[in-house]
Amino acid sequence: MKTCNVIGLGYIGLPTAIVIANSDIEVFGVDINDDIVRSVNNCISHIKEPNIENELRQIVNKKKLIALKEPCVSDVFLIAVPTPFKSKTDKKIPSANLDYVFSAIKSILPFLKDGNLVILESTCPVGTTREIDKFIKNQSNLNNVDLAYCPERVLPGNILNELINNDRIIGGINPSSSKKASAFYSKFCKGSLHITSSEVAEMTKLSENAYRDVNIAFANELSIICNELNINHNEVIKLANYHPRVNILNPGCGVGGHCIAVDPWFIAESVPDSSLLIQTSREVNNQKKMWSLNLIIEESKVFEIKKKRKPIIGYLGLTYKNDVCDLRESPSEEIALNLLDLGYDLLTCEPNLKKHEKINLFDKEMVLSESDIIVIMVAHKEFRKIRFEKYRIIDFCGISFLNSTENKTVKI
Repeated sequence: MKTCNVIGLGYIGLPTAIVIANSDIEVFGVDINDDIVRSVNNCISHIKEPNIENELRQIVNKKKLIALKEPCVSDVFLIAVPTPFKSKTDKKIPSANLDYVFSAIKSILPFLKDGNLVILESTCPVGTTREIDKFIKNQSNLNNVDLAYCPERVLPGNILNELINNDRIIGGINPSSSKKASAFYSKFCKGSLHITSSEVAEMTKLSENAYRDVNIAFANELSIICNELNINHNEVIKLANYHPRVNILNPGCGVGGHCIAVDPWFIAESVPDSSLLIQTSREVNNQKKMWSLNLIIEESKVFEIKKKRKPIIGYLGLTYKNDVCDLRESPSEEIALNLLDLGYDLLTCEPNLKKHEKINLFDKEMVLSESDIIVIMVAHKEFRKIRFEKYRIIDFCGISFLNSTENKTVKI
């Protein structure tokens, strides 16, 4: 295995291409986006990750990675394209949209040969890898293509490191596929490689994200309950976590990111009558967005009644989690756009973005000095240093509780 096509140069595909190229495999990064192809070949990363641009520059200059618009012949084809859910549907449970996955498979068909290894890393419903195997056989004369499902499990902000050091699940459609995929990942992974079937690997990935979604839903629901009882949920969670077998997560304004906000639906879609807890957790976390929006509106109305004018709202954070530039499924971004549509005056600070298409961004000092109400949406490191005692704040991520005990916090 000397050459590899990585199909999709997004948040996972580009770092994966870099890590593979550093293992002395010649990598062809494939993406349909002209700007991404051009940027990669010019040693410019379109995603923000520690040290990624330096790593990219080194391997491109050594010609270990070349970005292309279309696939080419190689030994390995690794699929790392998005798998969103279908937004336009009347169903209660969203359906997985596998269009990008099957488009990627169609694109490599002219270059596939018997003996090649095809790896699917995109998060998919159980059974997808088997469907791809059938698709390849039906659309070609090939009968000996090895196919495996090997999900990514990395943390944004630490992707390059975790691609190398995390354990990996290898789910081949047969022993030959598992063996060949294991040999491939062993070239650049220091973590353990766990062999299983493609179906178990698919379900494992979905279970990891559904587990986190359920736990976040408990924290989010607890924060709503505490607000109705006029109790500080941050203190409740802190004290409850002194119990040796309790570890309640910190609540937020919802759940974002491509994985946790999407993947649990892939389980629910497959077994709707047996996934009630998973579905309820998704509904709780989606509801938290609207609850958070309404809380900001209610507090703004209180200010307006007292001051006879609408408040200037200082809005801290737009990304889906702290210290990343990722806006995918971000509840904070959605809430901000709703507030702007309703005519509220927002001064927004997002230190991880240079600009936003629809939201004007301001520096932290201006937001703090000019705002009547400070809304803390995301616990970025730049915000964790602020002393909030003199501000009227609504804190959705608990950082004011950590560094101040006598501020004018609206309990949420």
